[in-house]
Amino acid sequence: MLYLYFFFKVILITGVESRAFAVERVKEKVKTVLVVDDSAALREFISFVLTDAGYSVVVAENGKEALNKLNGHNKKIDIVITDLNMPLMDGIEFTKQLHRTPVYRTLPVLLVTTELHGSKKQEAKQAGVSEWINKPFSAQQIRDAIQKFLK
Repeated sequence: MLYLYFFFKVILITGVESRAFAVERVKEKVKTVLVVDDSAALREFISFVLTDAGYSVVVAENGKEALNKLNGHNKKIDIVITDLNMPLMDGIEFTKQLHRTPVYRTLPVLLVTTELHGSKKQEAKQAGVSEWINKPFSAQQIRDAIQKFLK
């Protein structure tokens, strides 16, 4: 009887350990998105959409705050969504500075904006912006754009 109890206890412990390990593996697979926008409403909307889709989200109000958060952040950022026009540091300058950092040199950056000028689009592309998304946009457009880069 003691042998069966011991055997049963080992199976339970092993099972719990396996589940805990599986939970850790799932946590590791969760992608993290940095959302940078001076509009609280837009940050909340994008955060809600992405959290609902299973992403982890970090938010910042402008490029300067985003760079500070990246420097002090212990999680890997997988992709950035940034506004173009923000106080202190706009999306293009933020992208330039972000890509100067070796760890973030190839990090995809999606830029959301109301700007329609071709010159701004070209400047953004030269700075390293991966995708240009015009406002207004839908939740599905954001999910699709992120999935395109996080396959």
